[in-house]
Amino acid sequence: MAIGKYEDLNAMQIDVLREVGNIGSGNATTALSSMMGKVIDIEVPHVEVLDFNAAIDAVGGPEKVIAGLLIRINGDIDGMIMFLFEQNLISLIVSTFFGAEPENIFSLNEAELSAINEMGNIMAGSYVNAIAQLAGLTIDVEPPSMTIDMLGAIMSVPAIEMGEMGDKLLFIDNNMKIDDTSIRSKMLLLPTIDSLDHLLEKLGVA
Repeated sequence: MAIGKYEDLNAMQIDVLREVGNIGSGNATTALSSMMGKVIDIEVPHVEVLDFNAAIDAVGGPEKVIAGLLIRINGDIDGMIMFLFEQNLISLIVSTFFGAEPENIFSLNEAELSAINEMGNIMAGSYVNAIAQLAGLTIDVEPPSMTIDMLGAIMSVPAIEMGEMGDKLLFIDNNMKIDDTSIRSKMLLLPTIDSLDHLLEKLGVA
């Protein structure tokens, strides 16, 4: 039976989506490790279905300043992915590629912004490829759009675009250790309802 909104997901379907989140997140972290040339230890990601307000609170509240990378996906699955990068991860990325940490998240120059954008693009591609291979689907990834702002403003874009489907999303909380520094990154997966139905059917839990 097809679902009409995220709230219709049953416990088995949510468990399967958690596993999809785990696999995709592992692939994305492997890509990050390869790009940075660093060993990254990752814990099992925490994956749950949350509403937008709960997701904002889980990241740090609507006034928390963060970098959001929005990546649209299409093909057999339509929707969007959003990576949320905090200051410590951005500083580590910039220092790895450019030799010095930025003063703050707003002081990034064009080359540094481009590097973070490309990293998000490659991580999203790795994540989506894992889902595509798992479910036997063809999924295309558009170039990311990055915004540095307060979290409430960043989250307003997917909230408005996906709002007609309900207010739920797949929230993936990654805890990594890079160079003995604990770093958390968050990812939001928001397929359209039709796409979510198609994915669940392909995974055998429609």
